[in-house]
Amino acid sequence: MSQNILVKPAAKQTLLSLNMRNVNDLFPGFAPGDFAVVYGSPSVVSLTSMLCVRAQLPSQLGGLSSSVVFIDGGNTFRLYQVSRLAQLHHLDPKQALDQIYLSRAFTAYQMTSLIMERLKEAVEKYNAKLVIISDIAGLFTDKDIPDEEATQVFNQVIAYLQNFAREKQIILVATSPPHQSSSRNDYLQMVTCQKANVVLAIKQTLYDREFTLEKHPRLMLGSAEFPSENLTLNHFL
Repeated sequence: MSQNILVKPAAKQTLLSLNMRNVNDLFPGFAPGDFAVVYGSPSVVSLTSMLCVRAQLPSQLGGLSSSVVFIDGGNTFRLYQVSRLAQLHHLDPKQALDQIYLSRAFTAYQMTSLIMERLKEAVEKYNAKLVIISDIAGLFTDKDIPDEEATQVFNQVIAYLQNFAREKQIILVATSPPHQSSSRNDYLQMVTCQKANVVLAIKQTLYDREFTLEKHPRLMLGSAEFPSENLTLNHFL
């Protein structure tokens, strides 16, 4: 006697995609629980602007239908760039900006407080599925902060973020734009990349910009051409 066994298909995982030509095949998108680091050229700023907008799109279009919590550690939030990208994605620019909850940090102590003491409350209050922390290590390179104190506190911050993304099942993207090379800066970037489960690099080559997937728990690593900052609708699939 045969039996028909019904197997419920696994729910398709929601991804926050960049949905750009070339990049999409290499990197389909960020998944809930990801703690991702993006480093390299100053172009990481344009990537965070893109994520602020795309997170607000419905899942059918590669978004999260979500607001965004943005902790700005390097004064990198670009209002006009976000507005322009919102228009390209057929969103009202003012409404898109209203869905981005921005906090700025000007010292390492402020950055630590915003992350360790206020981030959880903000994510719950605004029901945000995406958190962006710009220039995560920059303020910790301040020469007025002793090396031991800076590295110790930074390690605690990064460990907190790693656990927070996993426990809350949100997407957390931290950026590490270029800074003058120093032993402390190099160490802080190394720590960040070690704790992250996704590491992306955007680098300027002689002729174009290159998007490289350097670390991922499931995907094959590799590189793809990254569009210029003068984005048009033709850059999106």
